[in-house]
Amino acid sequence: MSVRAVCVRAMALGDCAAVAAVRVEGWRFAYEGLMPRAFLDAMSVEADTAVRRRQFLAAGDRVVNLVAEREGEVVGWGCWGPPRDEDAPAGTAELYALYVRPGHVASGVGRALMAEVVSGAAGAGRSRMWLWVAAGNARARRFYGLAGFAADGAGSAEEYAGVPVPEVRYARELSARPAAAESRG
Repeated sequence: MSVRAVCVRAMALGDCAAVAAVRVEGWRFAYEGLMPRAFLDAMSVEADTAVRRRQFLAAGDRVVNLVAEREGEVVGWGCWGPPRDEDAPAGTAELYALYVRPGHVASGVGRALMAEVVSGAAGAGRSRMWLWVAAGNARARRFYGLAGFAADGAGSAEEYAGVPVPEVRYARELSARPAAAESRG
């Protein structure tokens, strides 16, 4: 794929269907072999669009949703906000999601989204960011490592269609330095 400009902007309510498509395609790509095939096949862009709308409206300004566009098409989505873990120290943010359409993986879209996520969280006064990643998702773990995140020893498991999927928590300290300078993947 040729290098084409990526524009990262705030998500709007009208982006929910495009974000749902990115999320469903992203899950099917990223979690192939890690989650039950029947669960991934049952995912629906239409159903996820309704969920994205509800969550977007309910979140208000507590959650920051960003989309990445290339030539006017939404090809990536990331969102962050307050941590869900009760033991989070003050000043911690959590990256809830970062997905890229499979045809745009390793093309700079993920790096551009991550740079904006980290910059935005640092600019909002957050000093640390956490995220959860499937333990078996080597591609994502490598990407997060290149972006300055490292496993912090916390683990969990989420259940999908009755199958537990182990997860590890990654963390990084935030600063005013742009994340793009640190992410080389």
